[in-house]
Amino acid sequence: MSDIHWIAAFLDAQAAERGAATNTQLAYARDLSDFTDWLTREDLSLSDARKPDVESYLVYCDAQGLAKSTRARRLSAIKQLYRFCFEEGFRDDNPAVQISGPGRDKRLPKTLSTQEVDQLLDAASGYGRTDADKQRNICLMQLLYATGMRVSELVSLPLTSAKGDPRMLLIRGKGGKERMVPLSPPARTALRDWLATRERMEDTARQNGKPASAFLFPSRAKSGHLTRHAFYVLIKELAVKGGVSPGKVTPHTLRHAFATHLLANGADLRAIQTFLGHADVSTTEIYTHVLEERLKELVLDHHPLARD
Repeated sequence: MSDIHWIAAFLDAQAAERGAATNTQLAYARDLSDFTDWLTREDLSLSDARKPDVESYLVYCDAQGLAKSTRARRLSAIKQLYRFCFEEGFRDDNPAVQISGPGRDKRLPKTLSTQEVDQLLDAASGYGRTDADKQRNICLMQLLYATGMRVSELVSLPLTSAKGDPRMLLIRGKGGKERMVPLSPPARTALRDWLATRERMEDTARQNGKPASAFLFPSRAKSGHLTRHAFYVLIKELAVKGGVSPGKVTPHTLRHAFATHLLANGADLRAIQTFLGHADVSTTEIYTHVLEERLKELVLDHHPLARD
């Protein structure tokens, strides 16, 4: 089998057995393609590369000036590929199994203050060409801040998950894993209003012979639902309207704000891990550093002895 066939078989297995999303598969494909291109230049292939060869590739990546996170991601892809090939019998060894990665630089996630979030929510309630657009926009923002969902999870929410004025929202996350997240009263109100408007729009569409959509936020996009890009553009527009710096605002900063504000108000780290859908609590622990930074700022800003 050629390198291309090995990678294709690996990606198929990731999709079938682990429910890997399309973006995840594309990322694996890009990283593994770069590795196999390097192997080809070295007159090697996936079948005959050895541990020193993989290590030499990582040195090459470092020499190219790639960030630690990029090198760690590429090594992870290589390790997973070779583990798959070993388990499938394509190779009788795994040349990458004992190689340690470069680690990752721990960067504090950008977040927003409660006031900035309030400004975004206020902007969403009055932004849109029609009343239906305004109700959809405030529902999107309220759900995002109330649940800390990833943007891909938000835009692809099925209609069935939101029927019946739910107090808990069922979210399907990475790898097909499901989790339940409680909804705040404002989020429930926004959801209820949007569902009523959406139902009227669906009735009109059916009368015109158009099929009903299975998504909470339908669109004419190929996917059938609002795209991540469209929501990214929307949230930037809301930042401008709400008087918040657009450079600070992305869908992911709302996710960070959700976690940071919960932690600041006494929520348990394990609960936040569950709400965010993190497989490992170490991923969630980054928010303790955010809280520490905020506490330092409070002391420096408000303690009498910290002033000049």
